[in-house]
Amino acid sequence: MSEEINSIEPQEEEVLFEHHRIVVDKGQSLLRIDKFLSDRLANTSRNKIQHAIHNGFIQVNGKAIKPNYKVHPLDVITISLPQPPRSGEIKPENIPLDIVYEDKHLIVLNKKAGMVVHPAYNNWEGTLVNALVYHFQQLPEMQGNEGRPGLVHRLDKDTSGLMVVAKTEEAMMGLARQFFHHTIERTYWALVWGEPKQSKGTINAPLGRNPKDRRMVIVYEGELAAQGRPAITHYEVIKPMYYVSLLRCRLETGRTHQIRAHMKHIGHPIFNDPTYGGDQILKGTLFSKYRAFVENCFKLMPRQALHAQSLGFEHPITKEWMHFESSLPEDFRLVLEKWERYCHAVARGEIDS
Repeated sequence: MSEEINSIEPQEEEVLFEHHRIVVDKGQSLLRIDKFLSDRLANTSRNKIQHAIHNGFIQVNGKAIKPNYKVHPLDVITISLPQPPRSGEIKPENIPLDIVYEDKHLIVLNKKAGMVVHPAYNNWEGTLVNALVYHFQQLPEMQGNEGRPGLVHRLDKDTSGLMVVAKTEEAMMGLARQFFHHTIERTYWALVWGEPKQSKGTINAPLGRNPKDRRMVIVYEGELAAQGRPAITHYEVIKPMYYVSLLRCRLETGRTHQIRAHMKHIGHPIFNDPTYGGDQILKGTLFSKYRAFVENCFKLMPRQALHAQSLGFEHPITKEWMHFESSLPEDFRLVLEKWERYCHAVARGEIDS
């Protein structure tokens, strides 16, 4: 991973430590190096790569280059940074886990909002994985997913709800196979701005990283559609509440930010989702009382209103069908109650809608 590249600044007479050495494939076509590396290095923008090139942190065949340099087959690209590479060792931390089911093969747990799932740049400690390696020994790791023991899927930092974790290699392979074939059943509660025109619907729109901001995911349309990863979300309106609606979303695929990006795409961002514009008042009146009401809701739930409510899968060893449900966390429940009271007050004519 290359998140470290996003925070580098040159120092006088500094010693550089090699973090990455990439040998370009012999079949690689000519491509600008900033584009080449932004596609290869996770969570790294082209601007940051250009900044690193200008400061001499990126070289090709042992020589400094410019951002418009085009990579050639068998070029050797090195990325050297002022700080040494971080050890892959994960620090065990005694962080309580909300376990709803456990046997010798797997764990099902409730992840709280605000907890990062695995260590990464700026979040090396306090993650779910730090807790897992404290409470459980010798958790398996999937090939290509080193440093994330037990994980077969993940939730975003500020999404709460159910996750399954593998305790054995056999369980990991069985669960990973089900995720790959989309036979895992996952439903989420989502509070969104506005009310979809159809009470039930399916969003079938490929997703990919936003080229302008790689922290975001967008729907790839038109000529870009073929480059996106297939993504399918089924939704149902559970309760419309004037300017917001409670939805049940079922994932057929499990892409990064899938529900958040799909809801944004159809014009109904998730309530208080800052990445996708849901932290603004998108529906409603101009009255100051209404604005204060919404801002109070934002304070009650200072994160996106998304909760992984149910999880169903075939036990990878016993082959028994397992199904789990999770109650809404308090912050989500309190915001729903406030919107319900608001709707009742409008219905009684106590406030203007």
